Amino acid sequence: MSSNPFEAAVILDGIRRWVEIESPTERPDQVNKLADLVASGYRDLSVSVDRVAGRDGCGDHLVTRSSWGQGVPGILVLSHLDTVHPMGFIERLPFKVEGNRAFGPGIYDMKGGAYLAYHAFRQVCADDVRPPLGVTQLYVSDEEIGSPTSRALIEAEGRKAKYVLVTEPAREGGKIVTGRKGVARFEVFVKGTPAHAGARPEDGCSAIRELGNVIQTLEAMNDFKRGVTVNVGVVRGGSKSNVIAEEAYAEVDMRVPTMADADELVPKILGVTSRTHGVTAPRVTSNSSGCGRSNSSTREAGQGTVSLSLFPGQELQRLL
Repeated sequence: MSSNPFEAAVILDGIRRWVEIESPTERPDQVNKLADLVASGYRDLSVSVDRVAGRDGCGDHLVTRSSWGQGVPGILVLSHLDTVHPMGFIERLPFKVEGNRAFGPGIYDMKGGAYLAYHAFRQVCADDVRPPLGVTQLYVSDEEIGSPTSRALIEAEGRKAKYVLVTEPAREGGKIVTGRKGVARFEVFVKGTPAHAGARPEDGCSAIRELGNVIQTLEAMNDFKRGVTVNVGVVRGGSKSNVIAEEAYAEVDMRVPTMADADELVPKILGVTSRTHGVTAPRVTSNSSGCGRSNSSTREAGQGTVSLSLFPGQELQRLL
């Protein structure tokens, strides 16, 4: 058996154990289960592990620090433990290795990269030779929804570091990611007039039909060449199939490469109007709630935030 700690089979087995603990952002119990496993891997090493309790329906964050090099700017390695895949997705995509590729929920974004950094840090800690800079590894639980509960922690640790490495995956051709788009999320509420769909349809005004108009308006804002995306990812509405829908609802995700794009698109999204007589103008709000649906509060339009990284080391935040 090879004594090489960087043997592919050893690393893949570790990645498998992380992948097989499904950790959707909205399941803090599962994210914390993975955090338990990650934290346990540091117990035999000369490092400190701080666990920041989750809030607003999100899981815990982990901060691990090397025993050397603290107190002066060092290296921050930033990862996230949450994934976008829903619980049970591993039944559809179980962990497997085919040729030089491994598959599984969240392995690309970003359990594979996070584990590689974790494994490398363990080997550095186990070595008798210490690197000149201290190392801090930060694992957050809410990156997939915009880091609402970890942002302050990330910024605080980032300000103390000389270098920051993020273990997100590369893009096509091995291109390294050096910046991120700005993100804004919105909720759309449409109010119509209910009526019996068979006996008195002319008395009703469908909120669902109007939401369809709103969706077309929002989707038309996409500009892939500019890197602008507007996605309606969640829709709900109506009560029964034989009733003209009184209410409809949608959740919207906007991504932009520059603040100028945000300045252009945010007012357009917040200003969406009704195209159907008898339907109340859609109410669009910026959504700044936490991970769980238990936090259902929204900020009124004009009081949310868009944040984006224009280049490494500089972030801008602006009130909508």
